[in-house]
Amino acid sequence: MLLDTASLYFRAYFGVPESVRAPDGTPVNAVRGLLDFIARLVQDHRPDALVACMDADWRPQWRVDLIPSYKAHRVAEEVPEGPDEEEVPDTLSPQVPVIEQVLDAVGIARVGAAGYEADDVIGTLAARAAGPVDIVTGDRDLYQLVDDARGIRVLYPVKGVGTLQLVDGAVLREKYGVDGPGYADLALLRGDPSDGLPGVPGIGEKTAAKLLDAFGDLAGILAAVDDPAAKLTPAQRRRLAEAGPYLAVAPKVVRVADDVPLPPFDAALPRVPRDARALEVLAERWGLGGSLQRLLTALPG
Repeated sequence: MLLDTASLYFRAYFGVPESVRAPDGTPVNAVRGLLDFIARLVQDHRPDALVACMDADWRPQWRVDLIPSYKAHRVAEEVPEGPDEEEVPDTLSPQVPVIEQVLDAVGIARVGAAGYEADDVIGTLAARAAGPVDIVTGDRDLYQLVDDARGIRVLYPVKGVGTLQLVDGAVLREKYGVDGPGYADLALLRGDPSDGLPGVPGIGEKTAAKLLDAFGDLAGILAAVDDPAAKLTPAQRRRLAEAGPYLAVAPKVVRVADDVPLPPFDAALPRVPRDARALEVLAERWGLGGSLQRLLTALPG
């Protein structure tokens, strides 16, 4: 089981009231919400390995170099020597280090890689996996990894963090008319304002799905643009041709990396906390109470 950790703690932050606070009054709604969510996932799905995948760089420069608008609207502060700071609610930012400390003390693997997003870590671990993989994310970008033949599916939180939609190939074909790999092509054609991806003007989701159905993939669509006999409307041909420079770089930006160099880690779920004393201190300091207990109870001990 691979967790898109930032996506999930954002969900927890907005799904759990800010009135959930530590003894000193600091909000811990994201911390407690995420712990409850992981407890529920472990209890319901019984994964034998679990990795909390992290954004070491939420807006990698190599993606920005290709498409400068990539996530540009979410930059809070530009940092010349390192990753730009992401715009995050004031009361969420201080909770992220607490989340990291608690996961480390419990013994849940936490993995990131410099210059890459959590999506890329997930893509790499999914590519390496010998057996089935559940990816837990609130980010539809990761639908591109769905692969029925390899047992890779997405668990997508529909409401808060309690109700999950299981997304497999059949769900993608029914909703979008594409399979997992086709979803990346669909996304780059239609664009995604939340990621600052412009897409091809005039090509929405339905048109993109029809083009992919007709020509197979992005390469097939681009070949059709240069083929006078291909069944494209004049407007579609013109729009796709004009978007040529964008379409030349968009696949590298939109498709998650699957070859990220990762540090060594142990993905096995711990039976007992890795650092019980540190966990005790954290639980008292931040008032983690029942949320932490539910996670510890869910462990396979």
